[in-house]
Amino acid sequence: MPEMGFFTDTTLCIGCKACEVACKQWNQLPDDGFIFSGMSYDNTAQLGASTWRHVAFVEKPVMTPAPLGGDAAAQGSLAGFSWLMMSDVCKHCERAGCLEACPTGAIVRTEFGTVYIQPDVCNGCGYCISACPFGVVDRREDDGRAWKCTLCYDRMKEDMTPACAKACPTSSIQYGELVQLRVRAQERVEELHRRGKGEAYLYGADAAAQPGTEGLHAFFLLMDKPEAYNLPPDPVVPTRLGRKSWASMTGAVLGLAAAAALSVVSR
Repeated sequence: MPEMGFFTDTTLCIGCKACEVACKQWNQLPDDGFIFSGMSYDNTAQLGASTWRHVAFVEKPVMTPAPLGGDAAAQGSLAGFSWLMMSDVCKHCERAGCLEACPTGAIVRTEFGTVYIQPDVCNGCGYCISACPFGVVDRREDDGRAWKCTLCYDRMKEDMTPACAKACPTSSIQYGELVQLRVRAQERVEELHRRGKGEAYLYGADAAAQPGTEGLHAFFLLMDKPEAYNLPPDPVVPTRLGRKSWASMTGAVLGLAAAAALSVVSR
C-alpha cells in the first residue's frame, strides 16, 4: 500500500474556507462557538478538537521603496497589506510524537502511513497533546478524549479523496501518493523560482528537510518563514530529545564513576 498524504500549495489558497466547511460537514464536527476572534478574517484561530482544518490569514505590511538618493537607512512608507493564506492541518509526521507518547495504543499508524486516533480506545490522558511539536492534538471538553484530523481515513479506505481536498476550488490542497506529491511540489517550487519568486520553498517534505520529525505526510509550499504561518522552524519529537538526555546522563554517570575510581587508585 503506497503512503498517502497532502501537499498544500499556499500560493494557490484564496482563503475561501471551503476545506474547513467540508471537513466539519463530513466528520460531523461541532461548531466552535461562533466567537469573533478579532484576528482579521480568521474566525477559527487555530486547530483544535473540533477544528481539523484551519485557514490562516496572515497580514503582511507592504512598504514603498525608500526614496532614491536619500539616507541608506531611510525606510519607505506603508503602502498597504499583502496576504499569506494557508490551510493548516495535522502533519501526520513520519515519526509521530503523539503515537510514541500514547500509553493505551489508541494512536496507530494506518496502512496509508497516516496517524489515526481510535476514539473508542483513547482514555483522555493528554500525553499526546504535549508530545505534538505542532500543537495539533486537542481534547474535547465534553468527553475529554483527544481528537485531530484523520486524513479522512474512512474515505481513504473507499478510495475516495479526503473531504477538504475534494472541496478545494484552486487545488491548493492536493492529495495523493507521497512520492508523486513530492515530485509535483518540487516542480512547483522550480516554476515559482523561474517566475522570480525565489522565496518559495517546501516545508517538511522529507526527512532531510525536517529531521526532527523525519518528514511530514502533510507538507507545505511556503513563501515566508515558518513562524509567519505559526509553524515551528525546527519541530522535534520530544522522544528524540529524551534519548539525547539519557545519553548525556549516562555519559555523566560514567564520568563520575571514572573520577571516583581514579580517586581511590590515587589514594
